[in-house]
Amino acid sequence: MNRRNFLKSTGALSGLGLTSGSATAFPSRPPSVYAELGVRPFINAAGTYTTLSACVMPKEVQDAMHDAASTHVAIPELQKAFSDHVAPMLGCEAALVTAGCAAALSVATAACVAGKDPEKIRRIPDTSGLKNEVIFQKSHRFGYDHAIRNVGIKIIEVETAEELQGAVNERTAMLFFLNLADPKGKIKRAEFAHIANRLQIPCLIDAAADLPPMENLRDLTRMGFDLAAFSGGKGLRGPQCSGLLMGKKTLIEAAFLNGPPYSDTLGRGAKVGKEEIAGLYRALQLYLKTDHAAEWSEWERRVAVIDREISRIPGVHTKKFVPEIANHAPHLSVEWDAQKIPLTSKQIVENLRSKDPRIELRPGSEESKTGIEVAVWMLRPGEEKIVARRLREALSGK
Repeated sequence: MNRRNFLKSTGALSGLGLTSGSATAFPSRPPSVYAELGVRPFINAAGTYTTLSACVMPKEVQDAMHDAASTHVAIPELQKAFSDHVAPMLGCEAALVTAGCAAALSVATAACVAGKDPEKIRRIPDTSGLKNEVIFQKSHRFGYDHAIRNVGIKIIEVETAEELQGAVNERTAMLFFLNLADPKGKIKRAEFAHIANRLQIPCLIDAAADLPPMENLRDLTRMGFDLAAFSGGKGLRGPQCSGLLMGKKTLIEAAFLNGPPYSDTLGRGAKVGKEEIAGLYRALQLYLKTDHAAEWSEWERRVAVIDREISRIPGVHTKKFVPEIANHAPHLSVEWDAQKIPLTSKQIVENLRSKDPRIELRPGSEESKTGIEVAVWMLRPGEEKIVARRLREALSGK
């Protein structure tokens, strides 16, 4: 499962934790406002899914947002300062905080269609007479391309490099690449960027849930993508409603003019506050300083803890796996012999969801007959033991 397919499945909530060896701390208990509202928090064995509230932010990020909320600042100045500080960190020309990755796709596309022209910016989504075609590989169409279509463009589908080059004309505004779909398309990532650069057409890559690996923050623009979009509230562990758009300075400047805080723009409804900008800035600092090898080892240890606890149950079979691109972290697949354990996946999911503490498994688990998937990278220290115990009890029929 990934962020695209999650909306097709039911139930599951998302939070986030760091490695037990990290100096970054998370709240020891949920805010009392949830109790006041009657909403049950959960232990996240699912992943950073938007519908499930994405991530739990490190204390340093929360402190930065609290700091930012305590006084006033000019948003254009803050966005420029963010870019000036973050761009050298990421090896790109400029960067912009957006209201999630979907908003980044919208303002990036608008930048390629309207540029910095105030009249064209106001006209969107009326793009008549403008460059208003965006070329996709057919296999890269996805549930979030509405964010691109909102600009008023027409998507042109191609499959091969020859078809792509044949589809380019005076109306072509942008080429789009979905990083998650790289294995599915006939034009691979590096070749796609190379073609776009040779044709001198801006190209945008969506890598929303594709951290880790950390290298994606630098490699995609170095590869030749003019714009790269990430979610700020997934692997980066920043504010849930933040996104990162990075790339060419002229395009980032145009993207900013096509969105908040400016009125009469496509992106005005996707407002970014001072708190999100400050929070994502701190999250990026922390992420770039993280010992990612140590973090990966901790995730593998958590998988092993759960594996040891439940693999002893007669009829249970486990396997560690790592999704190829999105949510690229160690997970545990659990299957069982229905003759020995007469329970459905849905029953296991409901068992974990209904009791205390509430536990959510990877989205889509309940759709299988006798199998579930467990994510560990969002667990807070010690929660892997609770998940292991509760899974053992559920699979044992207790």
